[in-house]
Amino acid sequence: MAIPKILLFYIFTPLADPDAVRLWQRDLCAGLGLRGRILISKDGLNGTVGGDLPAIKKYIRKTRDYPAFKNIDFKFSEGTGLDSRGHSLDFPKLVVKVREEIVSFGAPGELKVDTAGVVGGGVKLQPAELNALVAERGDEVVFFDGRNRFEAEIGHFRDAVVPDVANTREFVAELDSGKYDHLKGKPVVTYCTGGIRCEVLSGLMKSRGFGEVYQLDGGIVRYGEAFGNEGLWSGSLYVFDQRMSIDFAPGAAVLGVCRVCAVPTANMLNCRNASCREQLVVCPECVALATPACELHAGLPLTRGPGA
Repeated sequence: MAIPKILLFYIFTPLADPDAVRLWQRDLCAGLGLRGRILISKDGLNGTVGGDLPAIKKYIRKTRDYPAFKNIDFKFSEGTGLDSRGHSLDFPKLVVKVREEIVSFGAPGELKVDTAGVVGGGVKLQPAELNALVAERGDEVVFFDGRNRFEAEIGHFRDAVVPDVANTREFVAELDSGKYDHLKGKPVVTYCTGGIRCEVLSGLMKSRGFGEVYQLDGGIVRYGEAFGNEGLWSGSLYVFDQRMSIDFAPGAAVLGVCRVCAVPTANMLNCRNASCREQLVVCPECVALATPACELHAGLPLTRGPGA
């Protein structure tokens, strides 16, 4: 029986010929029937792909055979399903591209990478080490969300600082604004979905005078695998594929609020305008009435729905 899996991975390491890596990765994934998105730059590789478990395992073996990627960090999660040809239902196609940055902070000149990874980033904490830090330092510890603000609407670490950013390119200006300068003397733990955004964000924070900066190694995914609903994470995790969100265990807290009727929900969907990339928290009942759009593309604020 086919077993659908999603694979999340990244590695920061110098690559002399990113385009050659692109061609190899494209052909490897296509030959294995994998779909998803892989970004490559001179600083490394970042991807999420889905497919049948045997194909995923072969992809891991082949990718780790490349010397620069022998220590790449792979994380598994459950896929929704496979179509009749064995392709993942969670991704519409395969995209493999070379970019200036494998995670787009708009600050490629600030990122320094060697064979050990990012140079000058925060101290990496495993999930249990994060819990130990909070147990020791208590409310002194500040969680700093390294994701887009809409992702935090359905899940975040308790009492986290959630910057008002629509995408990662806004983080540099956000940090330079001075609004977080009061945190520079505190232990700050950055976190994101799989850990890659924090690799860059923690370095940006340290170079701006944040003295004690940590990053959650493996991101929310690794923490949720370790502690489910019993740790410091609360709610659901937004993911960048057709699943939209996942829970680490049954009974996860519902933190999201439907933008139409204000009932609690973790359901997310894209704005109905095809050119818009905004993600909306909307309950299934309101989606059934009419696919919502953001305020910009709705013409008027959304006020309809059973709770309006």
